[in-house]
Amino acid sequence: MTQTSISPDRSRPLNLLIIGSTGGTGRELVRQALEQGHIVTAFARKPDKIRLHHANLKIAQGNVLDYASVDRAVAGQDAVLCALGHKRWVIKTSILSEGTRNIIRAMQQHGVKRLVCETSLGVGDSVGRLGLQYTLFLIPLLLFFYFRDKGVQERYIKESDRDWVIVRPGLLTNGKMRGRYKHGGKIGNYIWSVRISRADVADFMLRQVAENSYLRLAVGVAY
Repeated sequence: MTQTSISPDRSRPLNLLIIGSTGGTGRELVRQALEQGHIVTAFARKPDKIRLHHANLKIAQGNVLDYASVDRAVAGQDAVLCALGHKRWVIKTSILSEGTRNIIRAMQQHGVKRLVCETSLGVGDSVGRLGLQYTLFLIPLLLFFYFRDKGVQERYIKESDRDWVIVRPGLLTNGKMRGRYKHGGKIGNYIWSVRISRADVADFMLRQVAENSYLRLAVGVAY
C-alpha cells in the first residue's frame, strides 16, 4: 500500500541520537530535529565536520565499531536514528552491520526502544526495485559488498526486540524538502530508478520516531 503523509505527535521535545550525523541524510536529520525543538546528540568520528551550532545540539565523538563510545552516546536517549554510511563500496566490509549491532546492544542496555534506520531500496524483499541499471550492473559490479552488508544490517535489526522502522529510500539527491512523497511496501520500479531528496528522507525518518504505522516494518520512500 502506498501512502502520502503522516502527522506524528510532536508535543514534547525528545532526546534523539543521530548516527551518521556528518553524512547527507544525517546532516538533514540534525538540522530538522533541532528545528522541531528536539535535543539532539550528533554521533561522529570527526566532530569538526559538524559546523552547526545550536543550544540543543550535543556532539558525541565516537566510532560505531567501538562499543564503548556507542554505549555512552545511547545512554539517556529517547530514540536513535541511524543514517550510517561509508564509501568503501568495492571491498568486503561489515561496518554497517557490526555498527548497527553495537547500536542495538547499547539500546538494549539502556532501555531505549525506538530505532529508525536508513538502508536502501534494493535490499531484502525490495530487491530489483532500484531499477535495471542498479539491479543488473551497479550493484553486482560496484556495490555488491555494500548492499550485502546492508542486508545483514537489516537482518540484525529485524531479529532485535527493539521498536524498529527500516527506511529504504530510492536514489538520494540534494534537492529541497517537498514534504510530500510516496511511502509503503511496494515503492520503487523494476525498470527505472526512483529518487528522493535526503531532506525528505530525514523528514520521513523523524516522523517515524512518534508514528507507529510502520512499526517493525521495512518501508520504501521515494517520489
